Amino acid sequence: MEQQFMKTAFFDFDGVIVDTEPIYDIYWNKAGERYGTGIPDFASHIKGTTLPYILDKFFSDRSEEFKEMVTRESMEFEQQMPFPPVPGAMEFIHLLKSKGVKVGLVTSSDDVKLKRAFSLLQLDGLFDTIVSADRITKGKPDPMCYLLAASDLNVSPADCLVFEDSFAGVQAGTSAGMRVIGLCTTNSEESLKDKVYKVIPDFQNVTFEEYMQW
Repeated sequence: MEQQFMKTAFFDFDGVIVDTEPIYDIYWNKAGERYGTGIPDFASHIKGTTLPYILDKFFSDRSEEFKEMVTRESMEFEQQMPFPPVPGAMEFIHLLKSKGVKVGLVTSSDDVKLKRAFSLLQLDGLFDTIVSADRITKGKPDPMCYLLAASDLNVSPADCLVFEDSFAGVQAGTSAGMRVIGLCTTNSEESLKDKVYKVIPDFQNVTFEEYMQW
């Protein structure tokens, strides 16, 4: 019998594997006020993006000292923040691995944060490839990160399934030519449903059969 074809699965980190977005919201909204951005709900404007992008888009007119302070404070925050898993996420990734599916992590987070998260969550050796902010020159919504992940595993973008929560991430996966499953951990189901193939609240009741259908 011919083996059933299995797509490669790529996972974003924040808001997909770990439910850190509410924690980030509090931090960045306060930081936005502290840094005098004048932008209400500052966190919503930077979801899914990298720190260099934030500095370039919102603080390009500030001094180097100021940018260094923003970077330092952000890194200090990430060195002590918790990483509560999205319900069912770890189990689902392990399920895919047990069935022979290749899985990759594609995130706007940097290696320092990931090293701590991997240690706390015991993620070492779980992913077949990892694309972090340190490996790319253009962050989400640019498709560079997802195309690099597909290249790493020598698979066609059309044969990849992406799990994302932010609009920037959804756009990156879509622009890469991949099918995107949206998690409504960060944005509402209503706001995501016309941008993705399917919306799920988390991974709690997702079966392998469903994955194969996607």
